[in-house]
Amino acid sequence: MAERLQGPDEEAEGGKMPLMEHLVELRRRLVISIGAFVVCFFVGYAIAEPIYQFLVEPLAHLLEGQQGRRMIYTALHEAFFTYVKVGFFFAACISFPIVSIQIWLFIAPGLYKHERKALMPFLAATPFLFLLGASMVYYIVIPLAWQFFLGFESPGKEGNLAIVLEPKVGEYLSLVMRLIFAFGVAFELPVFLVLLARVGLTTAAGLASKRRYAIVIAFVAAAILTPPDVISQVLLAIPIIVLYEISIICARFIEKKREDDAALDDEPDPDPKPGGGNSSNKTSGGNEEAGP
Repeated sequence: MAERLQGPDEEAEGGKMPLMEHLVELRRRLVISIGAFVVCFFVGYAIAEPIYQFLVEPLAHLLEGQQGRRMIYTALHEAFFTYVKVGFFFAACISFPIVSIQIWLFIAPGLYKHERKALMPFLAATPFLFLLGASMVYYIVIPLAWQFFLGFESPGKEGNLAIVLEPKVGEYLSLVMRLIFAFGVAFELPVFLVLLARVGLTTAAGLASKRRYAIVIAFVAAAILTPPDVISQVLLAIPIIVLYEISIICARFIEKKREDDAALDDEPDPDPKPGGGNSSNKTSGGNEEAGP
């Protein structure tokens, strides 16, 4: 029996690799990823002060011109650990593309050519969408949320004490980092859902039928991940819902393309020899005349 030949699209470029070589390759990718993260951490710690000032800029802009405004820390180690958090934050953001590339270089040799072509757009869209979410929270959500919280200040009157905001550096940084990561991860929703549709684990009709549940989950997630104010919750929930609808549209496009490709494969190939069918008929006719 003739063995089936594999086409170029069916062959993995890396071929078969022994287990030990897989482990060596995995170790090399891990060393590069961890090394990149450590280097970025020390760079981030060295420039922690300007990074922190950049993160404080939205609040400083709202308090510009007001005398006596300051940020405080109440523990001896709080400022130090705040700078350490800034270093980790910087390392996580800057080393993410390097780590993603190392993951891709490890798994790519074991993929077919069409699988690599299918995954490349998702790999490229991941940092872009995260940056889009982080930019939205920094330039839109944080200024509106901070203005809302500053509205609870009140001047001191006779017999009453003034209510003045004096934010702690550690709490401020934790809140800003949580918002940035929440919006960045939320904006990765289309990548996740479209990838599921690409591999056939979900469909556009299935996503559309669960739209009501997705809206509820979006508002619940926004209430958990954001501060307890309506502005930031709505500004996170609405983009999640919009991105969910975009995922449905992309899933429909993927299904239509898959159906078109299947229909193209099912079409019969044209006969390369004109009249080939007639010659077979003639032959069969000749055999019938030669019979008794």
